[in-house]
Amino acid sequence: MKVSFFRKELRADYEKILSITSSIVSFLLLFYDIPSELKIKYFLSFVGVMLIVYVLMWFHANHIRHVELSVNNSTIEISAGDVFQSEGLKIIAFNEYFDTQVDENIISSQTLNGQFIKKYAHDVESLDHLIQENQHAQECKIKVNQNRLVGKQIQYKLGTIVPMDDFFILAFSKFDNQNMWNECDIHYGGRSIVLPLLGSGITRFHGYENITDQELLEIILWTFKVSRIRFQYPSKAKIVLAQNSLDKIDLYKIKKLFKK
Repeated sequence: MKVSFFRKELRADYEKILSITSSIVSFLLLFYDIPSELKIKYFLSFVGVMLIVYVLMWFHANHIRHVELSVNNSTIEISAGDVFQSEGLKIIAFNEYFDTQVDENIISSQTLNGQFIKKYAHDVESLDHLIQENQHAQECKIKVNQNRLVGKQIQYKLGTIVPMDDFFILAFSKFDNQNMWNECDIHYGGRSIVLPLLGSGITRFHGYENITDQELLEIILWTFKVSRIRFQYPSKAKIVLAQNSLDKIDLYKIKKLFKK
């Protein structure tokens, strides 16, 4: 179980319910006198009911599948699903060179951006042309890396976004709490932003291979918090998790860290 039976936060939530329930029962007893021969029976029944309540709370904490958080007065929704089928502007992470060659070497066909190129980019030449001709991307160039023998040589600032239909193509190889969210703020145009668990699966960052999906999700949320970016209602940020990631993530802890 992701949430232990005696988790401190769970016990605190339970104690609030127990306190309210006890107060109500005490108030009712002011008007109702329990026969002495039934007091033990009523007491045991009360203890049994409250124990069942605790078990149900513990079970629920371990099976949360969807949460909505309020961060910077913006709504962030976390749930399982398919990024490609989600409504909103979908962020697809590329490297900082915007490589598009799906050859199982530079880009694996199993990664999200590999699937995007194969299914949604029409053809690689058109995608390359879109990136090369995007004025904002041109302004975000860092340098030409002539020592890079495989893949493209033009390096872009981390967080650079190139819009394409319902997608945001993102230059990403590590978290940058300023650029990514600032770019989303520039381009989102009042629509919701949909992003996967950036850095998960086989796209782990070099040097951070042992980071957990739980830690990745918390990093994404904290970078949004410190960015001070706000999405105007009804726009929201939606983090879409693969089912295997959701099974490993403690959303009860996430709710406590980022209370709505």
